[in-house]
Amino acid sequence: MEHEAYLDGLDAPTDRTVDFLDVRELPPPEPLTETMNSLADLDGETVFVQLNDREPKFLYPKLDDRGFAYCSTEREDGVVTAIWEP
Repeated sequence: MEHEAYLDGLDAPTDRTVDFLDVRELPPPEPLTETMNSLADLDGETVFVQLNDREPKFLYPKLDDRGFAYCSTEREDGVVTAIWEP
């Protein structure tokens, strides 16, 4: 699947570059750590997409604290979370 296809059905910008990270195989807390490290360089031209094997509940408060917009949905291959600068 092309990484842009993960945005289908999500209320996320579709006119930006997609930066993708699959964390399904990583043990906690690595998905959170890897995602936050990737977001350190996120710009207003990019949507970051995380593919996880579960809902990233510990990620949401960190995104709120840093002012990111985000949305998640469950798909057949995992939980997709799109994150972007509003």
